[in-house]
Amino acid sequence: MDAENLEKINSILDADVEIREKIKDQVTEFDKKTRTLSGVLNRIHSTRSDQMPALLNTARPLLDSCRETTAALADIIPPNQFWRWKDMWSNSLRAAVFSCTLVEYLQSGALLSLSQVAEILAIKPEWQDRFALSAEDYLHGVISLVNELSRLAVNAVTLGDFEQPIKISLFVKDIFAGFSMLNLKNDLLRRRYDSLKYDIKKIEEVVYDVSLRKLAPSAKQPS
Repeated sequence: MDAENLEKINSILDADVEIREKIKDQVTEFDKKTRTLSGVLNRIHSTRSDQMPALLNTARPLLDSCRETTAALADIIPPNQFWRWKDMWSNSLRAAVFSCTLVEYLQSGALLSLSQVAEILAIKPEWQDRFALSAEDYLHGVISLVNELSRLAVNAVTLGDFEQPIKISLFVKDIFAGFSMLNLKNDLLRRRYDSLKYDIKKIEEVVYDVSLRKLAPSAKQPS
């Protein structure tokens, strides 16, 4: 190869290294924020329902701070290179999706859509070719939500909240029904979806126990 060609190749490689390092710095920051969020939200398992709003209020500013990181990543990625770099931040983004959906469930009992999560994280439609919330990352976050709710179903009973497992059961079964209508070709996503059956079984056992003991006014085995 001639000197000019080598110089061009070196310039391309140097540019890639620079981009990679910048992304690593932002992903490290993203990870710190999502770990802090996870730590705050883990307290739901020892928080009574009447104290839950105060706990969620401490989580919201942390969620809002993730917007700075998504904007910084969008600024770093060159046009039309989203798929080239997305694996570097996928785990962090999935953790953020999980936190968004968990906070919303605890607040309203509803599931956030993909577009609603993107809006909370301030991921703009015009970033699609650089930084976006993919369907797979969204679904991974939702599966993590179900995993967490199966824990909450057990711990809510310990705290004397006998209605929560029933609400969780209906909510999770609705999510599972939605997943069953998707054509999941990603192996990891498919395996995680299959594992939801164990979460549902765990929740159903809690609901059955609550129902059998007539601990909640509305306790009944969901169909």
